[in-house]
Amino acid sequence: MALAGALCLLLNTVAGFTNRSLRAHVAGLLGATYSSHQMTYDLRRLRLNGLIRRLEHSNTYVLRVALFYTKVHDRLLAPLLAADRPPAPPPLRAALRVVDSTVDDYIDHARLKVAA
Repeated sequence: MALAGALCLLLNTVAGFTNRSLRAHVAGLLGATYSSHQMTYDLRRLRLNGLIRRLEHSNTYVLRVALFYTKVHDRLLAPLLAADRPPAPPPLRAALRVVDSTVDDYIDHARLKVAA
């Protein structure tokens, strides 16, 4: 969750981000140390899954925002929004309420504030 939160903080960074800059944000969100090796592993996983790409001849990465939002929409938002419509079976609507409650718990645990 901290890695996703740190990436959201960096969405507006046009110049990209480095292992060091992202690691500082992740450590801040975790409230604990986060090693360079852990960050390298996470960056590799993000790159292999197509969410970030490394700029040539540098140690800078950029977030592939369009791909990120497309994956979030297709895999998470569309099914969840469709499940809350009345034709959806009651067990599916109940599962959506559980997911909603769990997300609220994660937000409370991460101490994220409501956007103004």
